[in-house]
Amino acid sequence: MSKRNSQAAKSAARERIRAQQEAERKREKQKRAAIVGVSIVAVLALAGGVGYAVMQTNKPGYWEEAKDKKVVKPANTSGEDGTTVTIGKSATKNTVHLYEDPRCPGCAAMEQSIGSAIDKGMKDGDYKLNFTIGTFLDNNLSGTGSKNALSALGAALNVSPEAFLEYKTALFSTKYHPSESTDDFAKDEYLLKVANSVDTLKDNKKFKSAVEKGTFDPWALKMSDSFQSAKGVESTPTIKINDKVVETPKTADAWKAALKKAGVTK
Repeated sequence: MSKRNSQAAKSAARERIRAQQEAERKREKQKRAAIVGVSIVAVLALAGGVGYAVMQTNKPGYWEEAKDKKVVKPANTSGEDGTTVTIGKSATKNTVHLYEDPRCPGCAAMEQSIGSAIDKGMKDGDYKLNFTIGTFLDNNLSGTGSKNALSALGAALNVSPEAFLEYKTALFSTKYHPSESTDDFAKDEYLLKVANSVDTLKDNKKFKSAVEKGTFDPWALKMSDSFQSAKGVESTPTIKINDKVVETPKTADAWKAALKKAGVTK
């Protein structure tokens, strides 16, 4: 290789190295710009998200707004706001009063073990049944399932007392009652699914419309207030026989024994 050619080769090599270094500097600059751009977008997105969250937090909730709406009392209720629910023969002097919360697992256990026995005693004329239903678990666990289920129970009661009892049984059944921390009752479609297992409510357009429109939502809140003001009720389920709290029986035989002890039956 001639001397001239060697020098030219060195110059060419230096030029290639310079070009590579310049290209690397450009790539590094573009990379830094991209990182800065992404960071700005992330900050803006975060700020926007925080702003949206603040806006949502400050926006009145649906159930808060429902407090101010007109109360539509379901049929088969009495009292100023329709919060007195009594089912059974009016001639009997005895009353069994049940206090429950739709999301309560203890209430579900009670309904599954002695619910049918309680209903039978009412149908046999041994006593009337009173119901006061609360929604405190929505506050304890967060969510709206108790309130929504109570509103749907109001829609069932508006159909008939029998529909109310059958729907309540279905809601508390092993098949449909969700775990305490699962807020399935907050979903109208789930409540309607459960209703389709009840003959008197299956494909009932009036009931479906009331659930979807929240017709009895304000009533549910009034019923919940009634529960909160109930004397001697510290938890759910609570059973009163002729206004006296009794220990919740675990079996049908234990329920019969409780009625006998209270003087309801012999």
